[in-house]
Amino acid sequence: MVTAAKTTSTIAVHMGVAFATLYLVTGSVAFGGLAAILEPVCNVIVMPLHDKLWEHIRERIEARRRAAPGSEISAQPA
Repeated sequence: MVTAAKTTSTIAVHMGVAFATLYLVTGSVAFGGLAAILEPVCNVIVMPLHDKLWEHIRERIEARRRAAPGSEISAQPA
């Protein structure tokens, strides 16, 4: 329940910021409303690509660590 409320709140904040920003810049309620609708739609499209890119970066970093000299030595408590 808390997760759903947080997600809804996050979406509302994004839409509010998009509306307020474009309204302040243009003075148009129509353009502000358009931005409030388009911003979450663009996030739905772009964020999975963003997450996939960062997963790829993480995998490359981990592969480099495994291949680095001395990476076989694991730290063990004394």
